[in-house]
Amino acid sequence: MQVKTYTGPSTQAVLAQIKSELGPDAVILSTRSGRKEGRRFCEVTAGVERNGNGSTPHGAGAAADGGDPSQLPVGWESWHREWSCIKEHLLALMKPGLRLEQLTPRQRLALEFLEREGVEDTVLMSLYRRLLTSPGASVLEPLTGMVPVKPWSREAWPQRVHVFAGPFGSGKTTTLVRMALRGQGAESAGGRVQVVNADCERGNGRLLLRHWAELSGFGYAEAADDGAMRAALDCDADRVFVDLPGLARGETLTQRLAHLGLGGDDVAVHLVLPPHCGGQQTADFVNRYRAPGTASIVWTKLDEACTYGTLVNVAAANGLPVSALSFGPGLRGSLVSASESALWRLVFKRQLPGRTSDGPAARQP
Repeated sequence: MQVKTYTGPSTQAVLAQIKSELGPDAVILSTRSGRKEGRRFCEVTAGVERNGNGSTPHGAGAAADGGDPSQLPVGWESWHREWSCIKEHLLALMKPGLRLEQLTPRQRLALEFLEREGVEDTVLMSLYRRLLTSPGASVLEPLTGMVPVKPWSREAWPQRVHVFAGPFGSGKTTTLVRMALRGQGAESAGGRVQVVNADCERGNGRLLLRHWAELSGFGYAEAADDGAMRAALDCDADRVFVDLPGLARGETLTQRLAHLGLGGDDVAVHLVLPPHCGGQQTADFVNRYRAPGTASIVWTKLDEACTYGTLVNVAAANGLPVSALSFGPGLRGSLVSASESALWRLVFKRQLPGRTSDGPAARQP
């Protein structure tokens, strides 16, 4: 392991230097702060595992991107827990020192609202720093840069194969049917749609997919391994939608995609998540379902959530764009392409797409 100690005037400056020199796989080993000659300083010792050629080993980076967790370097989990604990303490010490009076009343109110909605401290700190450099700017300006949007459309998503992955009960099968119904319409220019069920062990989703395929004129196939998947994809369909089962404990999305032979530039993987899971659980889902082909997030069950800070947290931490928003029990009229206006109305006003008001809870700071 390469270990190095960095010193700077602030924690942010030192962490930026560590990330620049050692990369995102660096692990914080120890921290110390104090005063020297009347000036504050922060000292951080960080380390990163290197191969003989100086590159980061496959384990740390791959596991962070959904690779094989068995290839993590020895002690990685312990270092990660220690760094998470240190980060929480640093944030707790930094928050009272924020000079919110330097922001406009509207900016302060927006930050306070986002905190109540469950937006994490790291995101709020980043917003605070950006707003300080833009006096009078709307909080939506930095938020838009932190939460990317890539609307679901034929032009934005030209891939032939679209895979829907996520934990059990997140709404993958319903989302797939909704997407397939949209793909059968004007977006597909008359092309044929094929749905593929890779969740062959559970009956509910299997019956639902087959039922809607028959009613809607979709092609239907089942694939439990790479051979069956190749046969299912070898069709004349213009677009293919694949329903993946939830991952078993210890399994990663990369492993599941490799088992099914799914990959390449013509395959886009969409992570399907509900917004009402706890922060730690959502972070675990995102890490386990991250893979080289993961391209976007589809938020489902929006009508069941009371706050929407999770949408901001996940996007800010992982950079995955939001492609679609799903809500309600029906299959038609309950999924829309994501847009910045719809997203921020949802976060700040709790207003579902297509509605002018969402009852007494709909409010804006």
